[in-house]
Amino acid sequence: MEEAFSKTEFRNAMARVCAPVNVITTNGPAGRGGFTATAMCSVTDEPPTLLVCMNSRSAQTALFLENHRFCVNVLSHDHRDLAGKFAGATADMEARYASAEWVAMPSGTDALADAIVSFDCELSEARLVGSHHIFIGRIAGIRSRPDGHALLYFDRNYVHVPTQLGSFGG
Repeated sequence: MEEAFSKTEFRNAMARVCAPVNVITTNGPAGRGGFTATAMCSVTDEPPTLLVCMNSRSAQTALFLENHRFCVNVLSHDHRDLAGKFAGATADMEARYASAEWVAMPSGTDALADAIVSFDCELSEARLVGSHHIFIGRIAGIRSRPDGHALLYFDRNYVHVPTQLGSFGG
């Protein structure tokens, strides 16, 4: 099927969709890795499951597939630099990790110590769709903090949710 729009039009349209910014980490027999992702969402709560999308051309794809576990760390507005580093601004993986404090989750994944919430996941399924892998993870543990304002990505910029959004229509 041929689309009635270009790849650029699709990318520009998706840039208009506001999304939470996450650092996805893995740690296991294949090694340690991590990347920044906005393509993350819940799938179901029975069993608790979420999904993350990763470009299949990433050198880290094999790590995630071989380790069979990952951690989704939802970033706060004060994690802009960290988001940039894990998005590729810093190539050295250990330098990326050295720029933040991490705690081990029960499965061995790395949770960002001050993430808004971290989901410790066991990889239950991976599907290749076009240029990306969809990693479906069953949630094995959750670590969260009671405060913080989410870092979002909109119109190719990092933005944050204000303390109060105000009322609509008033």
